[in-house]
Parts: sequence; C-alpha cells; structure tokens
Amino acid sequence: MKVGLVGFGTTGKSVAAVLMRNPLVELEWVVRKSSAHVDRSAAQCLGLDSTSAGRMFSTSTLSAGTLLDQWPVDVVIDFSSEDGIDYYGDSAADRGVNIVSAISHYPIVKQRKLERLSRRTAVLWSPNITVGVNFLILAAQTLHRIAPGTDIEIIEEHFKGKGGVSGTAKVISVALGVDEQDIKSIRAGGIIGAHEILFGLPNQTIRLRHESISREAFGSGAMFAAERLTGMPPGLYKMEDLLVPFFGSREWASKPTWRERVFRIGSLGSSSVRGRSQIEAALKVLGRSTVDASVAPSDPPTSAPRGNAGTS
Repeated sequence: MKVGLVGFGTTGKSVAAVLMRNPLVELEWVVRKSSAHVDRSAAQCLGLDSTSAGRMFSTSTLSAGTLLDQWPVDVVIDFSSEDGIDYYGDSAADRGVNIVSAISHYPIVKQRKLERLSRRTAVLWSPNITVGVNFLILAAQTLHRIAPGTDIEIIEEHFKGKGGVSGTAKVISVALGVDEQDIKSIRAGGIIGAHEILFGLPNQTIRLRHESISREAFGSGAMFAAERLTGMPPGLYKMEDLLVPFFGSREWASKPTWRERVFRIGSLGSSSVRGRSQIEAALKVLGRSTVDASVAPSDPPTSAPRGNAGTS
C-alpha cells in the first residue's frame, strides 16, 4: 500500500515512524506547510533505517495535483490541521484516492466538504483514530443498551495547556446522549490522552477507560483504517463502521434492549408465576427488586428506543 502523509508535527512524526516500520507500507511522501528539510527524507529526519522513499515536500511549493500525479498513492492520511483538506481534498477525490483524516475538529463548513468529497471516494474521519478508544465507544454503547437508565459521567484528561474539551470526548457524549456541558476535563503534565466513561448503577459502578501511552497509537489506528478502507465504495465512514464487523455481525445491534425485553416479558402478565419471575430476574440487572406497572405494563411499547452501533 502506498501512502501519502499530510502533517509532520509531533504526532505526524510518530505516525510516519509507524508507517515506515510496516513492511507492507510504502510511505511515498510527506507534505507540510514548512519548507524545512525538503532536501531530506522522512526517515533521515527521524533517524530511521527505512526503505520507504518518504520524500518531503512543502504545500507552498507544490500543488496536490502535481504531487499525486508524479508520486501516486492509494490513500492520503491527514494529521495536519482543519485547513489541510483544502490543499489535497479535491485532488485526491478526483483521482479516487482514499482519505483518512484524524483531525480532532472540523467546523461545519469543512464537515460539509468531507461529505462532498465522499461522493467521489472513500473518506474516513475520526477525531481520535486509535483502535482502542473507538472500541471503548462501541463497548459503552452496548452497556448503555443493556442498562439505559444508568448515570453516565465522561472524564477526559490531556496535557496541560490543551484548550477546550477534546473532540473524542464530544464524540463519546453524542454516542451516549450525554450533554457536552457535563464532560469533566482534566489538564495536567504531559498526559497524551485519556478518556473514561463511568456508569453508575444502583448497586455497582462500571468504568471503561482508554489511555494512549504513545502517539504511535494514532499511527497504528490510521494504518488499520487505511487497510480496512481499501476496496470500500465512496462514502463518509467512521472508525465504528470498520470495527463493528469484528463483533461477529450487525445482528447484535438489532437485538432488543434490556427494557424492551422486560416490556415483552411483561406481556405475559405480571400476575402469572412465569411472567413475574422472569421480570424480577431481569430487574436485578439494574438493581431493581420489585415489579410495578411502570416497568412491566400489560402491553409492550410500540416504539421503544434502541441504540445502533453504527451511529453516534
């Protein structure tokens, strides 16, 4: 697989290192705003022994069209800034080159541009492209369906000086229906990034946590995304779309929620021995011990809400 990398900052360098260590990947070029080190390769800049060309270019001296024509790639991986898509987006889409963007935040106008580009090529955008944090989101959505009435807290930790709430925490809040204003942020030292989701049940507490201990985790995630995006039809994808198949099938996402199952059992009649025993067994999941009309009505609801692993 031939890869072009946009962005060569702190994280971009870590990503380049991951790509150049992969024997199945050829890092054709790296492009960034600065014109420094354009006479050297990415491997030389990082002190690595690699067979990848890793040519260095500046956006100020070479157009994306020329870059893609002279040194074609299968996918462009973007770790630059929200404006990077303006440099290479249309040129990549016109040539059917896949796009993997790990930009943490895009304003609405840029998001609409991603949607337009996705009509011509496969585009994946993930504010946090690590495999672990996206698995965390899927696991949290699953738990939320099992126990929809729990208290949920989202805590994100990053290095001192990082402004605003992390884009990943915002994605988690949308996925779980938590108000963005309720996200708890911690800024200390050199924390690369940690996200924790706390589920408070009546008689137990469940914590799901992911922490990046090296920025190379972003490179591994980007490589996973690029590989899985190969052969995909044009469209705008999320990491969730690539991870769901590993859960076996999408069938699990369509299974009834805990509350729906209770309602369905309730249709047996809470006065019957079988119906009441099944309801009470189900209620123990959330620490409930009694059956009442609000939980076990005689008729199941016609449109109980249900989560979907493929949506946020």
